[in-house]
Amino acid sequence: MHTDHERCYRAASSRDARFDGVFYVGVRTTGIYCRPSCPAVTPKRENVTFHPSAAAAQDAGFRACRRCRPDTTPGSPEWNVRADAVGRAMRLIGDGVVEREGVEGLASRLGYSQRHVTRMLTQELGAGPLALARSNRAHAARVLIETTDMPMSDIAFAAGFASIRQFNDSVRHVYALSPTEMRGRRRSTPTGRVTVRLAVRQPFHAEALLDFLAAHVLPGVETVQDRTYARVLRLPHGLGVMALTVCDDRVECELELADLRDTAVAIGRARRMLDLDADPVAIDGVLGADPAMRELVAAAPGLRVPSHVDGYELAVRTIVGQQVSVAGANTVLGRQVPVRGTRVDFALAAAFGLTHAFPAAESLAEAAPTELGMPQSRARTIIDLSQAVADGKLDLDPGVDREAVREQLVAMRGIGPWTADYIVMRALAHPDILLTTDLVLRRELDRRGITADDTERWRPWRSYAGMHLWRATSALERTPS
Repeated sequence: MHTDHERCYRAASSRDARFDGVFYVGVRTTGIYCRPSCPAVTPKRENVTFHPSAAAAQDAGFRACRRCRPDTTPGSPEWNVRADAVGRAMRLIGDGVVEREGVEGLASRLGYSQRHVTRMLTQELGAGPLALARSNRAHAARVLIETTDMPMSDIAFAAGFASIRQFNDSVRHVYALSPTEMRGRRRSTPTGRVTVRLAVRQPFHAEALLDFLAAHVLPGVETVQDRTYARVLRLPHGLGVMALTVCDDRVECELELADLRDTAVAIGRARRMLDLDADPVAIDGVLGADPAMRELVAAAPGLRVPSHVDGYELAVRTIVGQQVSVAGANTVLGRQVPVRGTRVDFALAAAFGLTHAFPAAESLAEAAPTELGMPQSRARTIIDLSQAVADGKLDLDPGVDREAVREQLVAMRGIGPWTADYIVMRALAHPDILLTTDLVLRRELDRRGITADDTERWRPWRSYAGMHLWRATSALERTPS
């Protein structure tokens, strides 16, 4: 869209928040870049340029606006939908792969050369993988500067910078403030604890999201108390705990981490789990245009499809819950959590009664089928899945090829199309999966006289249509784990 100057200018002139994170506005006369909804006076048409990413605006020499803080906008909803290499690359960069594995690791995961990956990203986003990752690092550094008492040297390396100088230069370039100047504006929180406000696109059906999460709680690992969802996390550098307080216009995210290098990854996974980067206007527009769905969409505007912070955990829970209720599945797994999970000792976990991280793949891979407290055929499926994940043969991280993973899952003993589709829909945040073999959805589709051909009109948002139909049956407690 950033190449359509007139359309972008109209959106910026009307301060249309729907385009926040979709493109960025560079103002030549001030040298800053803004989100389209910035409340400042709209510059003249000839004085603005439009950029597909914050990194592209920064590479063009623009600094982030201090008023609208464009680096804190919801992420582009395009990356939720796209299944091509660029979409996968952006999901992987958002999950911190470049910081952990470099551009070489990113390219290897995508199956392309480093040069080709850089070419694709630069062509579409105006910046290569290093620039995109650097933009993410600057945002992570701002969070740590403003919300913790960590020494600046620790923050530099925790955010992924290679040196103090690089950290200072990047922060000053992006924000036109030194790290010390930024810290003078922050509120203090305990070291190791990070609190950040997560931006949300409107409309946002917060109650439906909380209802879904509350119906799927696994005791000891996660909980819902009032409007706060809290859970233990397994992250690249260690364990952590997050508490997400869901408000109507934002989500307050509090983190306590064993290693603060995981800050950006934890925030990204929180956003993915709550589906905060969805485009509800576009989704509701497509679904609401169908007479069969119009009433449901009007009753629950801004409905989200919750993803998950850990694809492996979601896969295990889905397999266990194939032929039992959510409560029954969580009872079975609840017995394994204290035995095979990892005990945690975080103050934030204690405040919410959380005790363990979900068992690692290596732990369940070593179990005997008779030790898991479920039918042995299902236990063997869990063990096979865990072994495949532990060996690196099955990857359930955000940037994988969704269709390839589905084929891999269906080929495994004990995993059918329904289970594979549900895992892909939630673990990999696929927006266009409709579980037509689900008995609850099938009954609701038949009751409404909706055929398989009719559902083609809902693409690419059929996962959201399924959530509306589940809610319509008042059977949330019967949706899978």
